[in-house]
Amino acid sequence: MSDALVIFTPSGKRGRFALGTPLLTAARQLGVDLDSVCGGRGICGRCQVAPQAGQFAKHGVSVAADALSPGTAVEARYADKRGLAPGRRLGCQACVQGDVVVDVPPESQLHRQVVRKAASARPMAMDPATRLYLVEVAEPDMHEPSGDFERVARALEEQWQIRGLQPDLEVLRDLQPALRRGDWRITLAVHRGHRDPTPRLVAVWPGFHAEGAFGLAIDLGSTTIAAHLTDLSDGSVRAAAGLMNPQIRFGEDLMSRVSYAMMNPGGAAEMTAAVRAGLRDLAADLAREAGIKPGSIVEAVVVCNPVMHHLFLGIDPVELGQAPFALATSGAVEAPARDLGLSGIAPGARLYVLPCIAGHVGADAAAVALSEAPETAETPVLIVDVGTNAELLLGDRRRVLACSSPTGPAFEGAQISAGQRAAPGAIERVRIDPATKTPRFRVIGCDLWSDDPDFPADQPVTGICGSGIIEAVAEMRMAGIVDASGLIGAAAQTGADRCLPEGRTHAYLLHDGSAAGGPRILVTQSDIRAIQLAKSALYAGARLLMDAFGVSHVDRVVLAGAFGAHVSPLHALVLGMIPDVAPDRVTSAGNAAGTGARIALCSRAARAQIEALVTRIHKVETAIEPRFQEHFVAASALPHASDPFATLRASVPLPEPAFNRPEGGRRRRTPA
Repeated sequence: MSDALVIFTPSGKRGRFALGTPLLTAARQLGVDLDSVCGGRGICGRCQVAPQAGQFAKHGVSVAADALSPGTAVEARYADKRGLAPGRRLGCQACVQGDVVVDVPPESQLHRQVVRKAASARPMAMDPATRLYLVEVAEPDMHEPSGDFERVARALEEQWQIRGLQPDLEVLRDLQPALRRGDWRITLAVHRGHRDPTPRLVAVWPGFHAEGAFGLAIDLGSTTIAAHLTDLSDGSVRAAAGLMNPQIRFGEDLMSRVSYAMMNPGGAAEMTAAVRAGLRDLAADLAREAGIKPGSIVEAVVVCNPVMHHLFLGIDPVELGQAPFALATSGAVEAPARDLGLSGIAPGARLYVLPCIAGHVGADAAAVALSEAPETAETPVLIVDVGTNAELLLGDRRRVLACSSPTGPAFEGAQISAGQRAAPGAIERVRIDPATKTPRFRVIGCDLWSDDPDFPADQPVTGICGSGIIEAVAEMRMAGIVDASGLIGAAAQTGADRCLPEGRTHAYLLHDGSAAGGPRILVTQSDIRAIQLAKSALYAGARLLMDAFGVSHVDRVVLAGAFGAHVSPLHALVLGMIPDVAPDRVTSAGNAAGTGARIALCSRAARAQIEALVTRIHKVETAIEPRFQEHFVAASALPHASDPFATLRASVPLPEPAFNRPEGGRRRRTPA
């Protein structure tokens, strides 16, 4: 072979390069966000990468252990002087010797990715499982041979009426020093669960612990991990942070990770270790941001989809990759946080994982249900939480249905020619003038539109993220650049000189940065097809729920997650991602899964509530529903092949070009 395939994660950008090409060179040519300030001399260390080896079914490659050149003397010198973590290479020194998958860690990214899962402002009903108690303890006495812990437990019972305190071995090691430093006054963090009210000692501090007690509400997504450091006295969020899930290097979608576990011995354990390390780093970052000691974090709640649920708990997810998609357990899980790799916080901290609803409808969907309470709606409400996998709830006071739909990562900018994760420089908003066919856009990191006279001439435009590609395709449809079948017309057909030939198809030029050394950002026919596949799966799942519920329309739609917060209802409707409804009946719930995690963190009653509700939610299995394919095919049109979307068209005129019907009426085959 004269060249090799190089794939960078988490961006998903790929290309073929001659053997001997440095990874930094490959990254620059592909537009991968890999930092370097020393000119590739191995001095700054900012171009560190983590090469991977093994089978990568998602990418269709097998990576050998010698896919990169051996370590160099420059790397050895850098490792000796400044340290280089095991498995890391310098991108300027490692050269391509074969097909390779390379992870670019967050600290090596010049433009850090934006994890868009901010906390929603909501008052919390406070009944936390872990509380602080200040007690005064009798000093030891030669005539009273009881141990320090026994006297602490007796003081807790006498002063707070809490009986039967159980010790934790890790906490016991801190007990005697804390008692003596506090002059026999001590603050106890005591956990009492909603199912098992046995009080458990999870942390101690000498005297009065003025810093307070905190919990972590963690939304563990397949692409991003978001966590909110929550004050357990009032439910307020003291700090919020997120990171890309480090498992992305094993596969962008869930089935790729299941395949990795199946094809690589020890692969599941490898992914478990990666995500737990990410959570430890996130907890430490949050504590620093809030200015508290990590030991004041006394509890954590985690919500996640079923595959992430199993990988986080250390359970092999192989059964979730094949029918009947059996969970090892669907119930809520409670355990010491340190047993699940979340160390560095309070030594006896407890961790609670919400219950899963079914094989592909997980604890994150349960958290959305806890946050949005569809079981209280008077008329049917559809709740859509879109990530790499879509989870949908449809319900009212009568019943609640749920399903999952395999949308893939296209809505997040992956599998798109110029796609990237949300980061400064990514196009996130698009508008196209229907008369002139001229686009304007906004990028993350700049509040101005590109046609504004004050738009910075040196503003980097690096790619397009999920919300940007959704708006771009919808705007192209409204401007008559794309027809209902999803075909991009030629310049002569559309009147848009930005419609450029690309092989047998056409592409729309959204931005040409080549004059300034930047990329040309096009929306290609393949990009349209990727969006059509994703949105068809989403719509088909919603229609199956409506069929099972016995309704032909829904009263309102709630968009949850980063998708819901950053995609306009109008553009979602133009694409036909959701059933036809008035745009003002589509609302955003923000990070509903994260909100549900916070509710469960702050309230034992909420945990009991969601555990009861999931037993009443009926799962509709899209994989075996006969009508799924029918709904999927009809939904491939923009917005739909058979549903006229009359409510949408009443407010938004949609032109009806037919670029696959040339003069004479004979139909050309639509390119795939």
